[in-house]
Formats: sequence, C-alpha cells, structure tokens
Amino acid sequence: MTSAVWPGLHLQRQNAVALLTLDHPPANTWTLESLQALRAVIDELQSDSSVRALILTGAGPRFFSAGADLKLFAPQQDRSDPAIATAMAQAFGQAFEALANFPGITIAAINGYAMGGGLECALACDLRVVEEQATLALPEARVGLLPCAGGTQWLAWLVGESWAKRMILLGEQIDAPTAMKIGLADAMVAQGQAVAHAMTWAEKVLRQSPSAVRACKRLIQGARSLPAQHWLPAEREAFVALFATPEPAEGVRAFLDKREPHWTRPLTPS
Repeated sequence: MTSAVWPGLHLQRQNAVALLTLDHPPANTWTLESLQALRAVIDELQSDSSVRALILTGAGPRFFSAGADLKLFAPQQDRSDPAIATAMAQAFGQAFEALANFPGITIAAINGYAMGGGLECALACDLRVVEEQATLALPEARVGLLPCAGGTQWLAWLVGESWAKRMILLGEQIDAPTAMKIGLADAMVAQGQAVAHAMTWAEKVLRQSPSAVRACKRLIQGARSLPAQHWLPAEREAFVALFATPEPAEGVRAFLDKREPHWTRPLTPS
C-alpha cells in the first residue's frame, strides 16, 4: 500500500482501490486548499488506468466532514466578503463535480457527522455507507447560506423533492436509519465498519468489466439531465462500442469456462 498527504487529505492506494481520508481536525472541515487538493487528487487518480474504485471517509471517530468552516464567512464589520464566498463556491463546485465525474466507482464511508459540504461530498459519490451513529444534514439556510456544491440538486435527485425540502428548507437532521429509509444511504453498518464495508463493494467492482462500468455510470448519471429519449439510443451505441474492446470476449469466455475474467483493458478517459 502506498500513501500520500495533501492539504487536509490523506491518500492511500492498494492495487486498484484508493482510500481518501478527510483529515482536518477537529471536524474535517473543508478549506480552499483542501478543495483544490481534492480536485488534484482526482485528476491524479483518473490519469492512472489501474485505479477502479475510490473510497472517501473522515479521520477520527466523530466526523465524516462538517463542511466548510463558518469562520471563513464571518462578517467584517457588518457585511460578509463576497470575494471569499465566490472563491469557496467555485472551489466546492469544481472539486465535487470532478468527484461526481470520476470514471471509476466512488463510495462515501460516512463514519459520523456529514453536514453541509460534508454531505454534499457524499452526495457526489456513487454510493454511501453510513455508520449507525451518523447524522446527516444540510443546515446552511439556518445561517443565511445555501448548499452550493450540488446539495439542492443531488439530494432531490436521490431522495425526492419532499425530503430534500425538509432537510434544506426546514433544516431537519436525519439519523442513519432515516437515511436508509429515504434512499440517501445504500447500507448501514456498525460504528467503525463503514470503510470495511465500502472495501467489500470496491472488490465487487473489480470483478466487473472496467469499460462496461464506466459506460454504465455515464448512462445512469446522464438521466439526471436529459430524458430517456436521448439516452436509449446512446445506451445501444455504448453496447456496440464495447465490442471494439477485448472485454466482451473475455467476459463471455470466462463465464462459459466457469472462471473469473481477467480484465486487462485500461480505463482511459473519453
């Protein structure tokens, strides 16, 4: 296993799986530097065709991430600084959109509080594992702000407009069982087990065709912005395009031979 430290982040890599730990005590808050680092980490991982899965979690036992440090937005005299707001909003958007567009599978291992930009980070991932003690919220409106890193869009897409309004407009915090009930979480585990569970999912991904997974992820997420009439032809085109790679031949042969396939095709950017 290899490891590297970035501002507010700790990256570990083991074969085809990367584990990124949000590490900015005491609450793993995001800073301009750590958001820029997140984007740089994703660019680095995306350039490595061997990386198939990325897991994100928080350092320590209490916080996945509490989002942005509100001290950044403390007013000078009687007015907050719009320049700081602009820089942070752009950094949040660029980082989390890069995370959402990562071609491999991304899994948030939510090991505690996921608040504001912390929850938005998890929303940008493909799947979310919550530990039983976790609390999730988008409380920005309580302090005169709003979720600016995908929260109003990705939350509504996942849980529906009603629950999104309860969490954003009413400021309701939800626990892990509720997150499971409304579809915000995909699995709930005991305290301390989120990363291990995410690793089991990552191992399942590694048994899948890299090219097929990448194409399927693009098609699934595309439905958020365009109707089925657009994506149904694209789905058929993507199916045919896979036959330009060696993966269908290997996958079918392995199935007929009753063995695991050996995927060798790199996951290259489109």
